[in-house]
Amino acid sequence: MSIKAIAAKLFAQHIHKKTQTWAKNPVATQLAVFENLIQEAQQTQFGKDHDFVHIKTTEDFTKKVPIRDYEDLKPYVEKVVKGEENVLWKGKPLYFAKTSGTTSGAKYIPLTKESMPYHIEAARNAILSYIHETGKADFVDGKMIFLQGSPILEQKNGIQFGRLSGIVAHFVPKYLQKNRMPSWETNCMDDWEAKIDAIVEETFAENMTVISGIPSWVQMYFERLQQKGQKPVGEIFKNFSLFIYGGVNYEPYRAKFENLIGRKVDSIELFPASEGFFAYQDSQKEKGMLLLLNSGIFYEFIKSEEFYNENPRSYTIGEVELGVNYVMIISTNAGLWRYNIGDTVQFTSLAPYRVIVSGRIKHYISAFGEHVIGKEVECALQEAMEGTTIRVNEFTVAPQINPLEGLPYHEWFIEFEQEPEDMNAFAEAIDNAMRKQNIYYDDLIVGNILQKVVITKVPKNGFQEYMKSIGKLGGQNKIPRLSNDRKIADFLTKNNNERN
Repeated sequence: MSIKAIAAKLFAQHIHKKTQTWAKNPVATQLAVFENLIQEAQQTQFGKDHDFVHIKTTEDFTKKVPIRDYEDLKPYVEKVVKGEENVLWKGKPLYFAKTSGTTSGAKYIPLTKESMPYHIEAARNAILSYIHETGKADFVDGKMIFLQGSPILEQKNGIQFGRLSGIVAHFVPKYLQKNRMPSWETNCMDDWEAKIDAIVEETFAENMTVISGIPSWVQMYFERLQQKGQKPVGEIFKNFSLFIYGGVNYEPYRAKFENLIGRKVDSIELFPASEGFFAYQDSQKEKGMLLLLNSGIFYEFIKSEEFYNENPRSYTIGEVELGVNYVMIISTNAGLWRYNIGDTVQFTSLAPYRVIVSGRIKHYISAFGEHVIGKEVECALQEAMEGTTIRVNEFTVAPQINPLEGLPYHEWFIEFEQEPEDMNAFAEAIDNAMRKQNIYYDDLIVGNILQKVVITKVPKNGFQEYMKSIGKLGGQNKIPRLSNDRKIADFLTKNNNERN
């Protein structure tokens, strides 16, 4: 074992002890974070507008500060973008992470000198937790690739603007600089397909041990590698042993990845966003990701079915329950206050607090009152595929309210790597799995309001063509698992018809 690997194991042990300190005291840890946030922001414009000086408890906070999404917070953000200081947080942010909004066009999420270190530490600690638990550290001697957006930043009014993944690229620790790939020049390329080809050329002959990125885009990288080498990725990179991912559930991709790689590799799931780094998988044995309670973020949770009530109750960390679908609300040391990031989570453990991402509060299907969420469609597909040779590249689900004939239905658009021999049987397996998970959906089937799911095959690269059409090919962008409208469905249907 190399000196670098030995040092990594010792550092992993140190970080594990620090993590246990706050993980075993979750309520006190969150209260300390809350009190610090309120104290530090009292003299900001937002703090004065919401009487932070008189906020002593979390109950005071919920009474004085309404829940906001980006549109609601936008008037404050625009002042910061123009260069005003002490608006949402002390001084000016270091960066604005530019993201794609669903209703507001581009969104600008602040990153401050207080919040930025937690993004870096969380990614590092996820790997160190893996080393501590498994004892595996030899991969630190190999090359590592992080498929990410361009690190080129713009500057305006003393603040730098860019994609989160591009901003983070500026903070790669010195001890990893020699291991990191691709080259800076390749990372700066905007054309995603050309960038993937360049990454393939740069990495093909290297000792790649760690690969990280959103599964759908890593899959494209693996496919190009396989085309070039005419053999599985695991033979091209014989020491490749760790896949790090976030943004989407890996399970629908797992069988496809293992086929592309030619063997199984360990994986670590992350829960990062421009608004904060919320959780990471701290164990290969336990389900869920460790919620980061000591990272400058105060969390509240609202039950999904109550979220659109006039005054929904919010729960703090000591009040949450296992298996309940919650909308996650955050207040941060970047100046986001009772901010709805749009993600829903479920707790898989309360000691320590671990979560899975169950979906998006805006990404659901309830055209008929069924309240189907992302986790349910992912689990249904996974269950239907178990014990089969079926492999899926990508999928999304939308309601078909006005079919040409028969009852309405949920339409599953699936790009197969390997199709089922009997498509009707596969559709029925998905439908049965959905009915077991969602009683409202089951009632609609039993009551002859809906017919069973209908599968529409999407040609190879059909989803990539959709993402390209909306300018979101590559990087941190991903296909919504389900929609309550047919915007994506209509594109895919039209594209299918044009190909036929």
